[in-house]
Amino acid sequence: MTAPKARAASAAGFETTGFLGGRVLLRQPRGGHRAGTDAALVIAAARPYTKGQIADLGAGVGTIGIALAVLEPRLEVALVEIDPELAALAAETAAANDCGERVRVLARDVRELATRPRALPDSSCDLVVTNPPFTDARSSRGSPDEGRALAHRMKEGDLARWIDAAARLLKPRGSLVLIHRPDGLEAVLAALRPRFGAIVLRPVQPRAKMAATRILVYARKGGRTPLVLAPPLILHEAGGSFTGLAASIHRGEAALGFHEECSRGERRASSVTAT
Repeated sequence: MTAPKARAASAAGFETTGFLGGRVLLRQPRGGHRAGTDAALVIAAARPYTKGQIADLGAGVGTIGIALAVLEPRLEVALVEIDPELAALAAETAAANDCGERVRVLARDVRELATRPRALPDSSCDLVVTNPPFTDARSSRGSPDEGRALAHRMKEGDLARWIDAAARLLKPRGSLVLIHRPDGLEAVLAALRPRFGAIVLRPVQPRAKMAATRILVYARKGGRTPLVLAPPLILHEAGGSFTGLAASIHRGEAALGFHEECSRGERRASSVTAT
């Protein structure tokens, strides 16, 4: 599955670390980016919708998809990652967590999933998760290596292409869970419509009296209910420690779903129709 050179490089420049309180082992770049709160939030938000086949778009070392495979032993997971070295680490991570037989690693561009031969069949996934690159390529300098630049920066229009890929992969009424920055919310909503509905937004605030720094987004393929703004998730107490829920999320114990908010939206839509 993985080229020998990629494995040799990982042995020298990468290390195995624990995640979600040690429940998941990750092969990560030594001294580089580490999986953290964003990934833990997506994992918790996605858990109520995990069944059958899921896809993790822009998977990096496979943190989200592999963690879900570990937490939900019956899942089949496809990891899509453009950087071949990170894809190689994802394969190693899956093997280290004894779920390699349920995890498929695709070292390719998310935007190319629809090309023939298709890497993944249309309408094959029950859930798609993604923690897309937040950096705008127009406002930052990236790596001169094109593959690494694509892995960490979004070009104009790329987010819409990723969400379009998710729509193609999902079964009817399948679920999409993603995280983004508040300043990217307008682009996220524009990309979701008209393929998705039943959209629920959950702001994530560092502390109760601070502005949100992340937005968790749930959407259902073909959903028709109105957008719902869920109560915010607060990460830290006033003194700086994690809230009880945030601590549970970081241990891999919480399932932070959107079911109740979606049900409220459906009830409101029904009452409006009835009147």
